[in-house]
Amino acid sequence: MKIFVTGVAGQLGHDVMNELAARGHEGVGSDLLPQYAGIADGSAVTRAPYVPLDITDGEAVSRVLSEVKPDAVIHCAAWTAVDLAEDEDKRDKVRAINADGTRHIAQACKALGCKLMYISTDYVFDGQGETPWQPDCTDYAPLNVYGQTKLEGELAVRELTERFFIVRIAWVFGLSGKNFIKTMLRLGETHDSLRVVCDQIGTPTYTLDLARLLVDMIETDKYGVYHATNEGGYISWADFAQEIFRQAGMATQVVPVTTAEYSLSKAARPFNSRLDKAKLVENGFAPLPDWRDALGRYLAALQAQKP
Repeated sequence: MKIFVTGVAGQLGHDVMNELAARGHEGVGSDLLPQYAGIADGSAVTRAPYVPLDITDGEAVSRVLSEVKPDAVIHCAAWTAVDLAEDEDKRDKVRAINADGTRHIAQACKALGCKLMYISTDYVFDGQGETPWQPDCTDYAPLNVYGQTKLEGELAVRELTERFFIVRIAWVFGLSGKNFIKTMLRLGETHDSLRVVCDQIGTPTYTLDLARLLVDMIETDKYGVYHATNEGGYISWADFAQEIFRQAGMATQVVPVTTAEYSLSKAARPFNSRLDKAKLVENGFAPLPDWRDALGRYLAALQAQKP
């Protein structure tokens, strides 16, 4: 298959391109800059065909995809800076990327008759209660601009295409780009203790594991909305931080605090990010490994990157 991947300079897009190459698929990467600007680790993504593309430009999206003629598009590109998205001068740009950009991709996929996989988020829900969110739940109520614009992207995909996968993920970490683990490791080097939120509950997602699942899915016609995170149960950010420091062999202490006590975020965040993933197994897809195992492999990969 020829598969066009947006956002290849980001955490997930990088790993998706490598997974495609490992399976013999023809991956074509895209991102904003004229040349690939993600992690330069010598892997397949750095050698794959690359096309610069601004997804907010509808004509450019139509032209590029018409030229590439992919069998499928895996749409990883997004504005993900949740707090920055709340700034008045950034909101139009966030919507142009997450909502309008996704609409442009969906329109082009419809015209070409190709599959579309859209990567979405638990933030489309309001995060209330303690019951895991079902993939086909439509009780949307985003708490912030990021969640609202990602929901608008979901609705565009549903409206314009039939051969689609919408995959909601949460608490993502990968080698390329910023994430919670890297932040904890950096702060842990200079702090004896760190205050970390304990009343937001979910499960981490390692992009390396997720990429495998996404390619499993795109190779099929089992369309629909799915939830995908690593296995291992539901935890808080404080639980996650404690395990990070434990596995990294660091003595930094985690001080659990409530969201109200933390009060450093501009964007409201869901308390309940529990995502029900049973639909994956029901459709024959292998679940992702335990998040603790994923964390260990990720820390080893970070260590291997050091000079």
